Amino acid sequence: MSRTPGAHDPLLVEHLPNSDSPAEILLAETMDGLYTPYALRLPKGPGPHPFVYIAYGNGGGGIDWLLDRVHRFRHVTDVLLEAGYACAWARYRTEVDLGYEHGGRLHVETRQGMDLMNRAPLEYEDEVSVLRHVAEHPDIDADRLFHLGVSHAGEMLFKLCSQYGGLLRAGIAAEPASHEVLTLGLAAESTVTSVNGLRDIESLEMRSTELARARITDHTEVSARLDGVDIPVLVIGRDTDELQGIFRLTYELLAEKRADAEWRTWDHDVHGYIYPESDQHGVPQVDGVQSQALEAIVEFLGRHR
Repeated sequence: MSRTPGAHDPLLVEHLPNSDSPAEILLAETMDGLYTPYALRLPKGPGPHPFVYIAYGNGGGGIDWLLDRVHRFRHVTDVLLEAGYACAWARYRTEVDLGYEHGGRLHVETRQGMDLMNRAPLEYEDEVSVLRHVAEHPDIDADRLFHLGVSHAGEMLFKLCSQYGGLLRAGIAAEPASHEVLTLGLAAESTVTSVNGLRDIESLEMRSTELARARITDHTEVSARLDGVDIPVLVIGRDTDELQGIFRLTYELLAEKRADAEWRTWDHDVHGYIYPESDQHGVPQVDGVQSQALEAIVEFLGRHR
């Protein structure tokens, strides 16, 4: 019997040790007719369940990347399942440098009976496709979708909200690399280089919120983008991070728009610390700071559930 790609029958089922909640690898059809994978885990009990989309960093890597996350960074999904949330590690296409800045909104029209776009979809639009797909799953409550993103995926939450409102109940942006959303001019930074039209910002330092604010190049555009954030957002920083000024500025600008914006920050030596890693035996290595942060995340989600 043939299967339709993108149906809610899993492409494959990945079993996890000592768990009766496997990861079902599903394919969501993207806006340009391709497919992007996500690994859905469902909690015990009857649905429909609230759902948390889990993302990290840049795109690419496909199903192999996804399966690695399912096992090596399993702990965050175990925590969410225990709290009663369905959840999924998800993958999306590779980031286009300044694609959001230069591309504008995606417009789709019909030519010769098929779609024509003004630009290719971007990585945050693959997130939109997954959210729309999972919203149709019989065990998911379409009115209670949440987003949890770290680093570039934290910025993606704001990109998504600025152009696709009404999808999410609330969101968490941990260590959000929001330099593009905030129109930060980085050309004068000595640590930023550009080769073949691609910026290298791996060595960027912007620990000061005041410095980050001074780098905004288009306050009107930033304001309009943040006007699109129609949900409560918890922004999480990292005290010693070289981009803490950007993380904090993201919160401060959002708080000027929304009274329900929240800020938490902890001191930790790992970028992406809210996703504890498991050792070679599958045992999660979770310290006190990571436990506190995950408890705060679950508490935030619970207040907006």
